[in-house]
Amino acid sequence: MKIIVSNRSSVPIYEQIKEQIKEAIFSGDLKEDEMLPSLRGLARDLKVSMITTTRAYSDLEEEGFIVNVQGRGSYVLPRNKELARENALHKIEDGLASIIGAAKAEGISKKEIVKRVDMLWENYDE
Repeated sequence: MKIIVSNRSSVPIYEQIKEQIKEAIFSGDLKEDEMLPSLRGLARDLKVSMITTTRAYSDLEEEGFIVNVQGRGSYVLPRNKELARENALHKIEDGLASIIGAAKAEGISKKEIVKRVDMLWENYDE
């Protein structure tokens, strides 16, 4: 698992770490029961404080993504299907917002966009 943090981002570093771990869980890069890097090791590798990595892991545990086992480490919990669905819907909404903005800027109607979505949906091969 590769985590990249930026000091220039307006997003706090612990949040960057947390979001990248969540994305790795959603994408399947991190599997159920897989052990995460130790807090100390992750802090050392990212050159951040232990407080930062502890905050990221604590938030992930509160949100139901991982479990911290005292003296043994942190492990990925089974994927919550409803949480995964909500994450997918959030990404879709972000994409649609971008599409709607571009369509409105070019004077393209909702009807035309829906027509295109229907066409693509029907022709999409999984």
